Amino acid sequence: MPRAKRIWVPYRFYHIVMRGNRRDPLFRSATDFHAFLHILHQLHQKIPFELASYCLMTNHYHLQLRSEEASLSKLMALINKRYANYYNTRYSLTGHVFEKRFYDTIIEDKNGMIEISRYIHKNPVEAKMVKRAEHYPWSSYYLYMYPEAIQPRFMKVEAILKYYVGTLEERRRLYCEAMRGL
Repeated sequence: MPRAKRIWVPYRFYHIVMRGNRRDPLFRSATDFHAFLHILHQLHQKIPFELASYCLMTNHYHLQLRSEEASLSKLMALINKRYANYYNTRYSLTGHVFEKRFYDTIIEDKNGMIEISRYIHKNPVEAKMVKRAEHYPWSSYYLYMYPEAIQPRFMKVEAILKYYVGTLEERRRLYCEAMRGL
């Protein structure tokens, strides 16, 4: 039976999850995490897209992504192909790097946007990799917590912060307090 065609709504954010094949590591070193982020930078120059949140775990990654110009299938194929080529070359491997098709779900509303962002940022805490989300270096949480941090061009923290009231500083504080359960 053929797979169902993915639905793409250009102005909506999606929660994307991609796992390593057999749940093997996708990222073995800091170099691998940097390479993935570099691939996102390169692709963003070719096909503009926005991330509201991301978290790169050891054997999977989460993206809260919107693309107005290219379908999710096209964009994810490019991201995953480039990273798989990098990974297989770096580790002298062949074959599949990723488990199966990426998981995606459309985010319907304000509450969904906030909850998915918090879920993504809390992933390393839930996995007991760190005690607090700000201690994990491979997520976008630092962009919410530290206003002086340089925001990559593909990031759009305003997509989440716009749902809070107050100045930009107050909205950042409210988001971070919600992350800590205050």
